[in-house]
Parts: sequence; structure tokens; C-alpha cells
Amino acid sequence: MPSPEPRGPLVHRPRRLRGRPRLRDLVRETTLDVQDLVYPLFVHHGENVRREIGSMPGQYQLSLDQLDRAARETAALGVPAVILFGIPERKDAVGSSAWAADGVVQRAIEILKRAAPDLLVITDLCFCEYTDHGHCGPLLERGGGFEVDNDQALELLARQAVSHAGAGADVIAPSGMMDGMVGAIRHGLDAHGFDQIPILSYAVKFASGYYGPFREAAGSAPGFGDRRGYQMDPANGAEALREAALDIEQGADMLMVKPALAYLDVVRRVKERFEIPLAVYNVSGEYAMVKAAAAQGWIDERTVVLESLLGMRRAGADVILTYHALDVARWLAHPPCP
Repeated sequence: MPSPEPRGPLVHRPRRLRGRPRLRDLVRETTLDVQDLVYPLFVHHGENVRREIGSMPGQYQLSLDQLDRAARETAALGVPAVILFGIPERKDAVGSSAWAADGVVQRAIEILKRAAPDLLVITDLCFCEYTDHGHCGPLLERGGGFEVDNDQALELLARQAVSHAGAGADVIAPSGMMDGMVGAIRHGLDAHGFDQIPILSYAVKFASGYYGPFREAAGSAPGFGDRRGYQMDPANGAEALREAALDIEQGADMLMVKPALAYLDVVRRVKERFEIPLAVYNVSGEYAMVKAAAAQGWIDERTVVLESLLGMRRAGADVILTYHALDVARWLAHPPCP
């Protein structure tokens, strides 16, 4: 029997690969895995504190006695790492509680390591939560106003990093966007025998409106002015590559772009230029918008979260810091039936 005559040119038909769930899985280009996630924790001074953050439903300020439970839950879900933000009992002009041996983060590291030894503990390194003025370092009077004293901040960041490493931190993550911060921290760590502790630098951190809920969560809103003098202008992309290059030269082992969703073009540019691990921070404002829309029934939370995080991976992110981490771990472990 003769073959039927072709009815026109042979063309690729993409829908052939979309018809069945298993076939879609087989040809999927980008994947999202629980091992890609880091879960942020807000550690509050005091006892019996489990205070839900109003603008971030499902997220809490936790006192030290609540961390054992949080560590075990995170580890049991397979999330490999947490990042710590401290809310101290006292604040002063230089943020001295940030490097105290009995500081809230230092004690939290020890608790987490006892509760879940395999859980990686990353510590955010900055002073906005520890200073009484809410800026990311000591202030210097200049021109009738105040600005962060960059050089003094470097000395104190190195001191804070050594304190965290001494308490058992696995990774140090400086976020203050001070010029030369990675070099100063690397020198401080190496000089105190912590040369094996890696640095995850917030190399590309934009001055963003998406940080609003975080400032409630961490009690870190500036008392005056803003942080545009040291965080990046959202309009700039090429500057991100320069910032990343500087931090790599100074010893950064990993880079971060923050926020994530509005800056996926920057994520792609940084990933294509530099061959070291790249993290993104799915920040508080991004989380809050999804939760608010889902609460109104306007979106399906699970679908939107997984789509957003997959987009970050597709753009080039190797690691995603996200408040959705525990939910995502549960969703990935129990996918919907095809």
C-alpha cells in the first residue's frame, strides 16, 4: 500500500511534547528542588516569643527557646540551610551587640547546630538591626547631615564575622553594601583561623520598595533618611556587573542578587558573566504580595510560588532564599496527581 502523500512541508510541532505529563517532565529544561532553598529566620531576644509578622503571614519572630522546633522542622523537610537575622535586646550607635559573644545570633547558631547538626547556618552580616538609628554602620557627620562611616563599618563587620564564625556559622553573608566589605571580612576571618568559612556576598543589592515587610520583621527601619546612598539604583544593570566583579576580586565565594523578581534580567547577566554560585533573595515584599492575593482568592498560591521560583532558576539562580521554603518543600514532596 503506498504511503500517503505529504500534505505540505514537514514542520516541528511543539505540542507533540506537551500532551502528557510524563513527557513534559522528560523534556523539562529547568527544575526546582528542595536543595535549592534557604529559609530565613528572625531570632528575637527574650523567651516564649512566637510572634507572627503582620505583613508576612506564616512567618514569625522566634525567641531562642523556639529555635529547636524550627530547626528540626526545616531539616525534616529537606531544606538544607537557614539564614539568621537577629533582633537584639539593646541597640546603640555602633551596633555593639552584633559582635557580642552572647548575642542573639551567636546563641542561635549554637542552638541550631545542636538541634539539627546537618543544617547549614548562614548569618546575615549587617548593622541595621543593631544600631539605634537603623543604618548599616556607625554614622559620620558630614555637610550638615549624617552618612555611614564606611571605613569604621568595615572594621566592625570583620569583628561581627569573626564572632559568628566562632559561634559555628557555616557561611557569612554580608548585606550592608559597604565598599570593600568582602575584602575586610575575608581578611578578618583568615587572620583568626576561619579561612575555610565561605562568604556569600549581597553583591547586587538594590534600594528597593520590596523590603518594607522585612523592616517590620527585623525592626530595622532607618530612623531618618534612607539607604539609597549605599544600596544600588534600581535603574542600573551594568553597575551590578562591576559590583559583582569587585566582590569576587576581594574573595567572595558566592554572589547574591536582591530582590529577585524585578531583577531577573540582572540575575541572567551576572550568571552569564561570572562562573561562581549565584543566589537570589525572594524578598519580603514579593512574599507579602503573593500571600495577600492568595488570601483574596485572586491567585492560586502554590501555582504562583512554584512558577516564580522556577523563573528565578531559569534566569540563572543556583540558590533561592525564600520565606516560602517550607511550603515549597512540602509541595515538592507531594506533587498533585497528573
